[in-house]
Amino acid sequence: MTWFGLMIFLGGVFATRMFGGFGLGALIGDSETWTRLLTLLPLAIVSSVVAVQVATTGRDVVLDARVVGVGLAAILAWRRVPLALVVMAAAAATALTRAAGWG
Repeated sequence: MTWFGLMIFLGGVFATRMFGGFGLGALIGDSETWTRLLTLLPLAIVSSVVAVQVATTGRDVVLDARVVGVGLAAILAWRRVPLALVVMAAAAATALTRAAGWG
């Protein structure tokens, strides 16, 4: 990427942030519905990125050992297990699933 392209990109990001900070706040006001919706939006974006990374390879949908690891991580996080244990258990489950020949 050239310096010119980088500067255009950074200007666009800055303009988007300024619109979100100043313009969007004035547009929606103190609406509780919009506040709740905008609070949940980052969670929706992150979960969709995780779903795409776990269940796809290139343009194909695949269900392999990654699904087992993420599923176990979701269950353990729901049960409020400490994060370090969630990560280790998910990695171990994925590795054991791959060692068993699936994925």
